[in-house]
This record gives sequence, structure tokens and C-alpha cells, in this order.
Amino acid sequence: MNKIGIIAGGGQLPLLVGKNLIKNNFDITFFVLKEFFIKNKYHNFQTEQIELNSLKLIVKVLKKHKINKIIMLGSVNRPSFMDIKFDFDTINFIKKYLLEKKGDNQLLLAIQDYFFKKGFSYFNWTEYCNELFANKANLTKKKPTNKASLNIAKGIKVFNYLGKADIGQSIIIQNEIILGLEAAEGTDELIKRCYKYKKKGDAGVLIKLSKYNQSHLLDIPTIGFKTIKLLKQYNYEGVYLELNKCLILNKDKVIQYADANNLFISTINKID
Repeated sequence: MNKIGIIAGGGQLPLLVGKNLIKNNFDITFFVLKEFFIKNKYHNFQTEQIELNSLKLIVKVLKKHKINKIIMLGSVNRPSFMDIKFDFDTINFIKKYLLEKKGDNQLLLAIQDYFFKKGFSYFNWTEYCNELFANKANLTKKKPTNKASLNIAKGIKVFNYLGKADIGQSIIIQNEIILGLEAAEGTDELIKRCYKYKKKGDAGVLIKLSKYNQSHLLDIPTIGFKTIKLLKQYNYEGVYLELNKCLILNKDKVIQYADANNLFISTINKID
């Protein structure tokens, strides 16, 4: 049996995926970044703490556990240069990638390439976790209004250009006008920022899609309970997610909240 290592950062996703894979009889070990390790969350699982300051040491730990396939999940804080152990592998990686102005997607692909060259392949966990994704046309009782449909039509046209750049995954549209594009602040701050630009008319919608050049194993669009609460707080109509490409954390709770607060969660396919 393949031994799969989950390199786990912060947030719920590493454990959600790991639990699903264990249910499917995969041999899983969590390699948890030290700053995100919470003992009571991981006490029932095979775990090893690691630090994101030396690629060579991470490879050594993975090989010690005879891992042949890896998954990278969860939020990560980039280490400062003061924290990094300057072994040969890490120096070369910093020189080649971190000192250049590369976007997050390119950096993640570079990390994937590094581990591939060290003998590790990436495990396609998405095939076994379909229920974590936005996986049907309408996930809520409420469906998009005709005005929301006009907004999404405009959003898809815009994303056809935006999605080819390594920028953001989200757009806010109201009255068929783009109020904001996601930048470094993230989706939740985008929702707050765009509220002050809203005019009379429809309530506006959030659109969240995967970028065209995005790795569907390393950097997956995700919403959670906080996002859906902000949509209610700032009086939006709902959210469109890309079908089978966007994760919903605490999915049942998110859908229940949306149903109770007259918000829609629907899916679309973007233009290829």
C-alpha cells in the first residue's frame, strides 16, 4: 500500500481530507508544521512535527517514514530569512524562486517540482473527497434571481481575462458592474471592501473560481462559514462557486446558515 504523507499547515482542510482518506483505507501520516500543531486535534493520528525552514530536513523526515506520495494542505506563513537553515537545497530553492517575483501558484508548482525530483509524487486526493466540494448546481433552497444570472454572465466574461493571470480567485459584481477583484487581502476582505461601492439595484454576488493556470491539487478555491456570514452581514444575494473545483469547509453548517438567511450557493462552469 502507498504511504501518503500530508504536509499540513493551518486550518481545517488537512484533517478533513486526511479523515476522508483514512475512511477509504489509505495509510496516512500527518507532517504538521510546528506552529500549527495542536495536540488534541491530532492525537488519534500518526503525526510528525516539521518546520518549514529546511527542505532537506523535510525530505529526510518523509523518507524516514517511507512516504512515497504526498499532499500539501492548509495555510502557511512563509519563514523569514532569519529562520531558514541554509542547507544546499534550500539555498538553491531561494535563489531560483523566492528571490524572483513569482506568484503563489508558480511558487506552489515549484515546490511540487522540488519534491518530485526528490522521488515523491503528488497524490490526487480530490478523487476521494468529492463531498467536500461544491458538487451540484444549487446547494441551497434559494436559487439565483434573474439579476444574479446577469451578474454571473458579466463575471464569467471578465474572469476569462483575469483568470489567466496569477492574481485572485474572486469577483464581486452588482448591477452588472465589477465592484472589486480579489487581491492580496483575500475573499473575506473583498466582501467588506466592496460593500461601500454598492448602489441601488440588485444585492450583488460573489463569484469564486479557480484560475486557469492553477494547480487543482495545491491551491484550491475555498469558502467557509465566515465567508457566508459576511455575505449576509453585508447584504449580498449569494455566491457562485466553480462546479467541483471549490471547497466548502463545514459544508453542512454553511448550507444550513445560507438556507436560514435567504442566501444562495450555486455552481457554474467557467469558460475554458
